[in-house]
Amino acid sequence: MALEHGMDVKTLSAIIGHVSSTTTLNVYAHITDEMRKSAAAKIDHGIAGAEALEGAQNAEETAPASEFVPYKTPRRRPGTGCVSQLRPHLWEGRYSPVWPDGKKHSRNIYAKTEAECEEKLKKLILEMKAEIAQARGEMKIN
Repeated sequence: MALEHGMDVKTLSAIIGHVSSTTTLNVYAHITDEMRKSAAAKIDHGIAGAEALEGAQNAEETAPASEFVPYKTPRRRPGTGCVSQLRPHLWEGRYSPVWPDGKKHSRNIYAKTEAECEEKLKKLILEMKAEIAQARGEMKIN
């Protein structure tokens, strides 16, 4: 929402704590209908002048409302991984726990549907938690 309301990416990236503004854009920059309308109006205004801008505003008033899209939170609970859609029939699940050595070790899984991806992610998380427990046990022995 900060990007939609005009905040520059570098400032937002610093506030969130990302090292790179690319990370911020990849995670949070989703194009909304309002952003599309604003960009189209700016292009019209730049090309055709103020008359096109007024026409675009009138067209907005008569255009039918867009379909309802449910809001999904951008963050999941810690320890549940994340699922994102890469293409129309390609979903990615990622789990990045902190291991006993203090480093994050990420693993990804891929699936054709969101439900299949969620199921594979559950299995991946269980496997990785078992590996982490085993690694903790080995560290205590050494």
